[in-house]
Amino acid sequence: MTTNTVGTNKSQQTISRNRLLGVAGVGWLFDAMDVGILSFVIAALAADWGLTPGQSGWIGSINSIGMAVGALVFGVFADKVGRKQIFMWTLVLFSIASGLSAFTTTLTAFLMLRFLVGMGLGGELPVASTLVSESVAAKERGRVVVLLESFWAAGWLIAALISYFVIPTWGWRVALILTALPAFYAIYLRWHLPDSPQFSVKEEAKTRSIIQNMKEVWSKKYARSTFMLWVLWFTVVFSYYGMFLWLPSVMVGKGFDMITSFKYVLIMTLAQLPGYFTAAWFIERFGRKFVLVSYLIGTAVSAFIFGNAETLVILLLSGMFLSFFNLGAWGALYAYTPEQYPSIIRGTGAGMAAAAGRIGGIFGPLLVGFLLTAGYDIGFIFSIFCGAIIIGVVGVIFLGKETKQLELE
Repeated sequence: MTTNTVGTNKSQQTISRNRLLGVAGVGWLFDAMDVGILSFVIAALAADWGLTPGQSGWIGSINSIGMAVGALVFGVFADKVGRKQIFMWTLVLFSIASGLSAFTTTLTAFLMLRFLVGMGLGGELPVASTLVSESVAAKERGRVVVLLESFWAAGWLIAALISYFVIPTWGWRVALILTALPAFYAIYLRWHLPDSPQFSVKEEAKTRSIIQNMKEVWSKKYARSTFMLWVLWFTVVFSYYGMFLWLPSVMVGKGFDMITSFKYVLIMTLAQLPGYFTAAWFIERFGRKFVLVSYLIGTAVSAFIFGNAETLVILLLSGMFLSFFNLGAWGALYAYTPEQYPSIIRGTGAGMAAAAGRIGGIFGPLLVGFLLTAGYDIGFIFSIFCGAIIIGVVGVIFLGKETKQLELE
């Protein structure tokens, strides 16, 4: 591997490609840890507070509402004040709010803080991927961004381990306190992470209005790509949060106790890492569209089998394939999105697409809670997610353009 460096004009800071990946990736890991722990906390809260499936669904959905707001607000400001500052602010916001949520005693207070957590998460993810995309060479950009996404799997694994070993013994509050640790990491970021070299040379960014940037995302030149991305993001996030935030609860619903359910979800989560690594290998050889289409089709098939599984072996295998394909597709999605726009509106475009996706994340968990309350089985519910993913696949095939090794504007 080469050790390319990136830096800023103002500070003359430089950082190796691997160092940048590590710094941004650890922030990504903390995000995943928070989302992953939430899926286990929902199951624990349902038992502690006697929540209905509908109330449990709102916990996941309010998180996505915050993510939609955060992706839009912080995405557009990333084109005004820089990627680094937004990356740091969002990290602090979600860390502090997550820690405070451990001390709540009512569902209302918990939901309010989860909204703030979601804002931080929603803003950080597209901004971090944009920063990394702009800081590495075209020939390896896709692979590096997918490897950045692989930190998500590591975060989920840590969340599953904490949930398995901590929640049954010390409770969900202690688990949430552990998610507040990234606030300290933000201090480190201030001194050690340079901003995007593409942003730093664009003085025009400071004179353009936010509305001007948002309009240009939907200009004739970018409208097709924007529409494709919004459909893709909506269907992927809708299905992901609908399925993965409910995984521990689904396992409980299939007759397993909470500790056993956490153990099985931990096993499924292990399959995320090879999903990312294979996607990182394929993305520079066969292109972004190939990885997105093939891995999303694999996700759809796995979701259908998982929802209708009647034996433990099929349940675990299909759950592992679901993790493998879905998270590999996520890696390609984060690599693909910033490549659709020039640097002057890249943060805005990526943030708006992510915000559109988070709207799907609002409805996914709510839909599961509503349909479970109405008496529908998991097989029917997961078939809906399967269909949604296929819609995203069709959008990529017919509207998407290949951006493999494309030099960013």
